[in-house]
Amino acid sequence: MKFAEYKGLNLPKVAEEILDYWSTHAIFEKSISTREGKESYVFYEGPPSANGMPGIHHVMARTIKDIFPRYKTMKGFQVKRKAGWDTHGLPIELGVEKELGITKEDIGVKISVEEYNAACKKAVMRYTDVWNSMTEKVGYWVDMEDPYITYKSKYMETVWWLLKQIYSKGLIYKGYTIQPYSPKAGTGLSSHELNQPGTYQDVTDTTVTAQFKAVEETLPEFLQNEGTIFFLAWTTTPWTLPSNTALTIGPKIDYVLVESYNQYTFEPMNVVLAKNLVGKQFAGKFKQVSEKSELLNYTSGDKNIPFYVVKEFKGKDLLGIRYEQLLDYVLPYENAENAFRIIAGDFVTTEDGTGIVHTAPTFGADDAFVAKQAVPEIPPMLVLDENGNLVPLVDLQGKFRPELKELGGKYVKNEYYEDGKAPERSVDVEIAIRLKEENKAFKVEKYVHSYPNCWRTDKPILYYPLDSWFIKVTDVKDRMFQLNQTINWKPKATGEGRFGNWLANANDWNLSRSRYWGVPLPIWRTEDGKEEIIIGSVAELKSEMTKAVAAGVLEKDIYADFIVDDMSEENYDKIDLHKNIVDQITLVSASGKPMKRESDLIDVWFDSGSMPYAQWHYPFENKDLIDEGKTFPADFIAEGVDQTRGWFYTLHAIATMVFDSVAYKNVVSNGLVLDKEGKKMSKRLGNAVDPFETMNEHGADATRWYMIS
Repeated sequence: MKFAEYKGLNLPKVAEEILDYWSTHAIFEKSISTREGKESYVFYEGPPSANGMPGIHHVMARTIKDIFPRYKTMKGFQVKRKAGWDTHGLPIELGVEKELGITKEDIGVKISVEEYNAACKKAVMRYTDVWNSMTEKVGYWVDMEDPYITYKSKYMETVWWLLKQIYSKGLIYKGYTIQPYSPKAGTGLSSHELNQPGTYQDVTDTTVTAQFKAVEETLPEFLQNEGTIFFLAWTTTPWTLPSNTALTIGPKIDYVLVESYNQYTFEPMNVVLAKNLVGKQFAGKFKQVSEKSELLNYTSGDKNIPFYVVKEFKGKDLLGIRYEQLLDYVLPYENAENAFRIIAGDFVTTEDGTGIVHTAPTFGADDAFVAKQAVPEIPPMLVLDENGNLVPLVDLQGKFRPELKELGGKYVKNEYYEDGKAPERSVDVEIAIRLKEENKAFKVEKYVHSYPNCWRTDKPILYYPLDSWFIKVTDVKDRMFQLNQTINWKPKATGEGRFGNWLANANDWNLSRSRYWGVPLPIWRTEDGKEEIIIGSVAELKSEMTKAVAAGVLEKDIYADFIVDDMSEENYDKIDLHKNIVDQITLVSASGKPMKRESDLIDVWFDSGSMPYAQWHYPFENKDLIDEGKTFPADFIAEGVDQTRGWFYTLHAIATMVFDSVAYKNVVSNGLVLDKEGKKMSKRLGNAVDPFETMNEHGADATRWYMIS
């Protein structure tokens, strides 16, 4: 072949000519077809979401993904590269809600679930042409003509099959636990979502060290006749104080009784806190005195407030003491007589705070755990709602319930208000002011600390009691850790450190998402929760519908036109497995009771982690590709380092649980592309550079070289 001679270097023009040559002569297609029968090199494409425009950071990922398969192709391997689209989940739903001018609460009211899901389906592929254009221009060879699409019925059926395999191993269970919850997204989050880069951000919050007044007749003898005694407890979330039902101490920690004056009301006080934290809490205007008599000389205008350490004792000596409710808006609906006691907890430290932990079982995992361990059990602050259900004092939108009177209807965090609508005083500040006025605040101050935000809305999360389905990752994390040792990570430190440490400390996977556009959890249950069935295929669902129709709990098989064992696209296009359809199906239990589907969708990260199998509609088709190792595990994958808590993790978890195998043998984890402020470039933050402008000006080759050098 004769190479063109150039008198000046115009890289964008050269790239254009090369792309034209590749297209005219079908070079990519020939690079695969001419190697038929040769040894294969398996590559997986991590599916992007096409509901937004690509950024320059996608050029880096696609460049790395292209280099290795291209090199292996030149070495004689056959490298098939199937593109994919991630079409479910929060990114799509939140975009559609913004576009339609609605919130999650409007779905099913102002707009039907069917209409909403149709809008999501339309939105997900909006920018596919732009993505395909960017992919082509950057020189990334991947088969975009036959991509896997996660909303397709075949893909979703494989996801259901995988869930059934995990369920049959006893690794899926339902639990009512405290979970990370995003009020602005309206759903719970998994621990790996909570650990995406940039999730934890430094924030300045109003903190309160509150004074909990002891019930005198419950005090042990050594604290009798010491005047009114308060227990000091510090919190960075004053909005949780109305839900306080216990104080937790460390049984082996040394505590002291300190006599002094309140810095806001100037009233005399006797307070209990950890000995090691006296210096921290009584800093600033406080001054220690050696004689108790020196306290008598204090007047409210003095520059320094004297304090005197009266006596010392162990935490175990405080157990069982009762105290008055701090903010008496409402009592727990059940077993209120067991609330407002001092209990023990292993998690209490003397690193900060007071060594006494304000305990609100509805809004903290540790709190809920120690409350349940206490004898008698500490009740959570739950009240009856309008429908007779027990609910916490904060609703799912992040607002206080009406029981909190003047605070009712207000968001617990100002960030939840629409722009420009937040009040000058947050509820934290309102609560702090009230406590000051009522002589219940020892100290109120601003405090900078790291707090998690939702990875998609960029708004603070709450820890909230949720009924959720979980995958018992804790049962398999040792095996996941072992298998990870066999994976070749580049850089190695990411695999051994960031990813390895994450596996070693993995929590159970919160699978439930209280959303609408995604893969429905295929579990049907009786109302009493005693009988349930998990569905692993359309054929199985049709079989169960036949039983339900015969039992009179279902009018008809809603997939009557679907032909079992017909794997054609036309047949599968007849059915839709999304929520608005499958929620119409009532099944019948073994004892003859009706069973409704559990309303949740599954975590969208399970969708993408299923792609090695779902892209081939395994095991319903192409069994040999997986069972004979033709396309599993992958020889190579590549994504940004943020995927150690995302796609890398879910690929590895599902492969371990279902196949006792790694999902990939080699992985390149690239760094993140940052903006001039040092923040990760992303569509959500609107700080991503336009890749088309860059390539039009400098050419794809120069851009690729720059990104990887």
